[in-house]
Amino acid sequence: MKSRYLVNVFASALLSIPTLGLAAELKVVTSFSVLNDLVQEVGGEHISLTNLVEANGDAHVYQPSPMDAQAVAEADLLVVNGLGFEGWMERLEQSAGFKGVKIAATDGVNLIHLGEEDEHHEEEGHHDEDEHHDEEGHHDEEGHHDEDEHHDEKGHHDEDGHHDEKGHHDEDGHHDEDGHHDEEEHHDDEEAHHADEHHHHHGEFDPHAWHSVTNVLVYVENIRAALVKLAPEHAAEFNQNAKDYVKELKALEKDLTQKMSQVPENKRNVITSHDAFGYLAREYGFNFTAPQGMSTEAEASAADVVKIIKQIRKDDIQAVFVEKVSNSRLIEQIARETGAKIGGELYADALSSPNQAAGTYIKMMEHNISTLVKALSN
Repeated sequence: MKSRYLVNVFASALLSIPTLGLAAELKVVTSFSVLNDLVQEVGGEHISLTNLVEANGDAHVYQPSPMDAQAVAEADLLVVNGLGFEGWMERLEQSAGFKGVKIAATDGVNLIHLGEEDEHHEEEGHHDEDEHHDEEGHHDEEGHHDEDEHHDEKGHHDEDGHHDEKGHHDEDGHHDEDGHHDEEEHHDDEEAHHADEHHHHHGEFDPHAWHSVTNVLVYVENIRAALVKLAPEHAAEFNQNAKDYVKELKALEKDLTQKMSQVPENKRNVITSHDAFGYLAREYGFNFTAPQGMSTEAEASAADVVKIIKQIRKDDIQAVFVEKVSNSRLIEQIARETGAKIGGELYADALSSPNQAAGTYIKMMEHNISTLVKALSN
């Protein structure tokens, strides 16, 4: 009896010793499902991960919950897309009293500037992109600790900077146009108002940068650098995870390029619900047109719909595509009026649940390109 008593006392004493030597798990919060997948790939088992906008969710119209605020309040690291994609994020951070580190995964990406005629070529020199883009050495993974600080700082500037720019942009162009009221032409006014809505929701740059695998290599590096900085004791694992994932992404990029070669260049005209695929268009030579513009919050005008119907007839576009998080009625109406077929469902602003076609970033890209190739090759 006495020996059993001593064993129990000893066990209790062991349990009461503080685990000073064990590092607490790093608490990471991601804004939406694409980032959640990327952070999980790099962070692996050494992070505690919470995601806000779940699979099949729409970040454009998302309303954070009290539980979201609690998760953000406790986060060591907050990973956002930035560029105005999460319009509700700043309010959520303030209400949560967020005190951790925040990074914008898009920092250093070769961005598409909205409102410029030649979006694809004018952006090549945007904010140190050449440095970042040469950086397939940037994907060597191992020793970017100086860059880490640069990323963190710049991520904040990007995020804040784009909010400022957004306001500036609205003041500059759109208040002037809206304030005219001389009504040169109703159609022009509608187009100006529509352009204003696009910038109002997303600022100066197209935020949907994850639709380019090249860009996602930059996302992964930003995530890796932040995790290494905050939990250096797990740096070796984070670096290895990132290196392995980059290999998968580069193999994916090669595969997608090969698949796209099956589609004749004159058949790469695509109609989708909202304008989320600019980076996919730039990467693979598509021409995307969307009645809703940049955000699912925007309402398509009658003039926009008429313009698209005329374009489908003029260019003999055979297929239009619905999006998982968008209302498909508009695309279905356009298909009915033009005789174009519904070419399939694309994933724009969120992954699917794991048991569906786009449960990971890699699966989403494979699904979208395969869907486009199948419809446009026929």
